[in-house]
Amino acid sequence: MPEPSENKAEDNKKDESTEPQNHTPEIPVDEKWLIRECDLYKDEYKECTSIRGRFHQYFIYGDVLNCNQWKKDYDNCCKWTDKEDTKAGLAVIESEKERRMQRLRAHYRNDVWKKRDGPPPDWSAPLPDWMVKRDANTYLAARAQEMRDGKPDEEPYKGYCSIM
Repeated sequence: MPEPSENKAEDNKKDESTEPQNHTPEIPVDEKWLIRECDLYKDEYKECTSIRGRFHQYFIYGDVLNCNQWKKDYDNCCKWTDKEDTKAGLAVIESEKERRMQRLRAHYRNDVWKKRDGPPPDWSAPLPDWMVKRDANTYLAARAQEMRDGKPDEEPYKGYCSIM
């Protein structure tokens, strides 16, 4: 018969190391917003598989698209909302990230336009004279002048419109 160890801390360490770790992954708080309403995934799937959607896909891409990912996302979203299945929630988040990267891929690969780090140095320069003259008698110019002068707003028109 094994002798019990005198130190209880050693026993606890042994028990902790021999037990299997059932750690369920958690969804980071800053990524939960990526999961849409489940009905939106269902609507996307229905639109993708509809006759109209198929015709559009054939017209744009020359072939029909695979819509199974929308169905998988809908099923995973339902698992996430109904049963709080974190694996399903993470699968939806990964799918959304991939969908976003697919959509923005052309933007990131664009090397024609130079991307700015900030606004141009003269972004708040006064408008040219011809533009000031053109816009001097507009309604917005009159309202802006009233606001600068501090005039109180007139009573707004409170008429009612009924169509019979």
